[in-house]
Amino acid sequence: MSEIGDAIQAKCLAFGDRVIKLNDYLLKEAANKKPDFKIVKGKRVYEKTVPVHLQAVSNICNQLLRSGTSIGANNAEATNAISKTDYRSKSFIALKEARESLYWIDLLYRNGYIDEKQYNSIYADCEELVKILVTRCKKINAGLEDRK
Repeated sequence: MSEIGDAIQAKCLAFGDRVIKLNDYLLKEAANKKPDFKIVKGKRVYEKTVPVHLQAVSNICNQLLRSGTSIGANNAEATNAISKTDYRSKSFIALKEARESLYWIDLLYRNGYIDEKQYNSIYADCEELVKILVTRCKKINAGLEDRK
């Protein structure tokens, strides 16, 4: 891998690490909230299903975990592509996953699961990855256009 490729992969891994830690943090925070219960015959009966306060954050976290860690996985696959077409495809998938991650980060913030400081920090990291991957994808497309 080239120095630039190594730097991109390092950023992908660092972002994946942040997503994993954010996921763990948010799920722990949600789990520490009081679970849903109802009073039956004067006693608290806790719900057997996933408590309502965990459903949304759990689903959003899962989506961010999948897309945020997929960026690095697809970037790694791109660097070991078997053809230029494969390289292009994996690079564009990494970009799509980065953009999807921005969406999930927005949802976490809009719904109060992360505060503004957390949002600004992780969003900026992801946005930087998007810019890097957009630049790479544009270069790939330009290289393909030159061959025609």
